[in-house]
Amino acid sequence: MFRIPCNNPIDDILNYMVQSHQASRFDASFAAISDATRRGVLEQLGRADASITELAEQFDMTLTGIKKHVSVLEQAGLVTTVKIGRVRTCKLGGRGLEDEAAWIERYRRMWAARFDELDKVVEQLKQKEQSDGRKANE
Repeated sequence: MFRIPCNNPIDDILNYMVQSHQASRFDASFAAISDATRRGVLEQLGRADASITELAEQFDMTLTGIKKHVSVLEQAGLVTTVKIGRVRTCKLGGRGLEDEAAWIERYRRMWAARFDELDKVVEQLKQKEQSDGRKANE
């Protein structure tokens, strides 16, 4: 893990703790959304809360299977569940994916800049090739 060194040892420890927490939170988030079923559950819960039974029916899964998916989403903080009587209702969690989206956007911009530079190099090579071709024909 990348650490930013600080002058104060206490700041260094706190900085490391914050970065470690964010990394583990990102790991949980990305692991949770890496599965198509879990992404589908998030989409469904974005429209309306649903019970475990309703989700199991919608995704054609066993109750145990859907509970495992919901548990992964809960651990990532993306879903919360409330049990009232025998019914466990799921809804979107209190935290979104804003930090993860910002992280992805930073890398998207970096790659876009790299591809822009590559486009410039390719264009220069094309122009040089055309120029060299003209010189050979003269």
